[in-house]
Amino acid sequence: MPWSIALPQAIFSSPVLSVAAPITAGTFIGFQTNKQSRTKSVYRNLQKPPFYPPAWLFGPVWTVLYGLMGYAAHHATVAGTTVSPLSSSTVQEWAVHSQGLYTSQLVLNYLWMPLFFGLRKPAWALADMLLLGGNVAALMHTYYQHDRPAFWMLVPYAAWLGFATYLNAGVGILNQWTIGEGEEKQE
Repeated sequence: MPWSIALPQAIFSSPVLSVAAPITAGTFIGFQTNKQSRTKSVYRNLQKPPFYPPAWLFGPVWTVLYGLMGYAAHHATVAGTTVSPLSSSTVQEWAVHSQGLYTSQLVLNYLWMPLFFGLRKPAWALADMLLLGGNVAALMHTYYQHDRPAFWMLVPYAAWLGFATYLNAGVGILNQWTIGEGEEKQE
């Protein structure tokens, strides 16, 4: 198997681990960021663009999206694994490549919340979001060529990322690319 930056193969091979790992990591990062940066008070004081959803919606949406993307990665791994009677299973090169893209998009995804709410840098978060979008597009392209069900499982994620990019840019523009600075003076 070629070298990759992917998560351990055992995660991709198990449907339960594939779904649980991104949900668990995303939840952990969200709780840590919220605990350290008072996200709720920062969120409440932001100027928001039209169609900004209520805060309670983000948790359920991300849980579903993380589950879908995790299962898509599992599905692509299974589709890209060949089993021969004379040797153990072999993961095809395209599947290994997709695992690397999947892992790197998770890293970029998990960076967004600490950049936006932890460091309070919406411009950096937007740059991260744009890199994430490109990474997900490359991943979807690979899935489209080799595993259509995995591709379709990422369509809601890609749509949400487009909407999230609009929200990130809108918040940045409406708040002059600074967030939470006046809030510390009020407390």
